[in-house]
Amino acid sequence: MVQGEIAAGGRSQEFIAVSSRMTVLLAAAAVGAPVPPGAAALTITLAGGVCSLHVEPEAGMGKIRPGQIVLLVSRSTVTRLGGAALLDEGFTRFHLSSELRTIATLLRDPPASPKARSTYQGAKAMEFLCEALRQFAAGELAPLLGEGLLSQADTRRVLAAREMIDERWSEKLTLDLIARACGLNRTKLTRGFKDLFNCTVAEAIAERRLDLARRMLLTTDLPVSSIGYESGYLNNASFARAFGRRFGRSPSDFRVQGLAA
Repeated sequence: MVQGEIAAGGRSQEFIAVSSRMTVLLAAAAVGAPVPPGAAALTITLAGGVCSLHVEPEAGMGKIRPGQIVLLVSRSTVTRLGGAALLDEGFTRFHLSSELRTIATLLRDPPASPKARSTYQGAKAMEFLCEALRQFAAGELAPLLGEGLLSQADTRRVLAAREMIDERWSEKLTLDLIARACGLNRTKLTRGFKDLFNCTVAEAIAERRLDLARRMLLTTDLPVSSIGYESGYLNNASFARAFGRRFGRSPSDFRVQGLAA
């Protein structure tokens, strides 16, 4: 465990080198802080109204703002601890759960004697990393949308809306029905869905229905009209239009060309 000092005097513990695979940056200018080879950066923000975690697969040495702590961790360590998917995740900013906020607060303000301070903080940094990776794998980390315009609770409601679509797409789902079921208004649901999934609610429903139709066209002998009905379309014309927009050809042509391939 190596503790860094600020060259200009004043506060100590500018950084803590927990090991050759993790360095904790605790101040705005981490002079001489060792960067693990192939490091990812996990930036913890505990100020500004939104407590968040920002993950960068390729660590930079940008300036740390007040209220931030940065964990520089080798990517091999993140992978070994089960976090490979986090480094490839499209969403790199997350709300901090209450458990992660507690660990991060103790990391920033350790209730330890001066001699034990750096050891305590190093242990808390490792605890934070392991708990963050566990929560990500369990789907418990809520992505931070729109620069924090959606709260953690509302983000979870948007995720619940997507789960509802994935499970009940064959039903007659409307924007109002989904919004009410998930405890959101239409505006938050629409904006959150676009930010989180880069599509509209209607597009998400259509994608699920048309994916089933595509598979049924290639794997069953059911008539096209029956497949359209099974996929949630009330008439063949609306099914054909939606299928053509998505796949660039009619359901019948898609079946013929797919079976001939």
